[in-house]
Amino acid sequence: MPYDPSAFPPFAVTVDLVVLTVRRHSLCALVVRRGEPPFQGRWALPGGFVRADEDLAAAAARELAEETGLCAHDPAAPAQGKGAHLEQLATYGDPKRDPRMRVVSVAHLVLAPDLPAPRAGGDAYSARWAPVEALLNQGGYAREGEQAAPLAFDHAQILADGVERARSKIEYSSLATAFCPPEFTVGELRRVYEAVWGVALDPRNFHRKVTGTVGFLVPTGGTTTRQGGRPAQLFRAGGAALLNPPMLRPEV
Repeated sequence: MPYDPSAFPPFAVTVDLVVLTVRRHSLCALVVRRGEPPFQGRWALPGGFVRADEDLAAAAARELAEETGLCAHDPAAPAQGKGAHLEQLATYGDPKRDPRMRVVSVAHLVLAPDLPAPRAGGDAYSARWAPVEALLNQGGYAREGEQAAPLAFDHAQILADGVERARSKIEYSSLATAFCPPEFTVGELRRVYEAVWGVALDPRNFHRKVTGTVGFLVPTGGTTTRQGGRPAQLFRAGGAALLNPPMLRPEV
């Protein structure tokens, strides 16, 4: 039988973005307050519909820029010194996830160093960084003076999946360096691990692990006193993509 497109129900494709950064030693995610129905007034992840002439990565970068003013870069580009790290996270296709119509969302994970305050745009009338723990609170999220409500759509699940991806990948990969500036100290990298995992780590053991893998960190030859105390050696992310042996996440 010839292929008949009309025999299949139409549906839309969207991109949703889990944008994570470390601010004030806390893992934070970017959320926008929806300016239009459905879920008008509720907090949500940034994102939107994929245009007919776009691939998914381009749609993710466009939505991030339109709704927040932030920029993401091609996932094939190295994170260090190149801006935000972007990778595809997962696909969400529950038929009832969007009350407007059948919508399949391809979620993306974006990681970057301490990012500036976002600006709202598109169909969002407010954008802010919020601690991940507060956003994933079972009672819902609210700013001071607001009534708590869950994130719109299935965004709480998408956010939880993105956070778990980040937490698991930094055990064995160089992904944690995406939260750091191009040059950083071992102490600054350790604080990234502590913020993402929500635990305190032993400084000496951490230093031994991250400097024990050849090519994982490369000394730049410089030092800094920006953390106070004695000058600390500066490093950049090296070519080794894997941490061997991996740094297993402590049990909480």
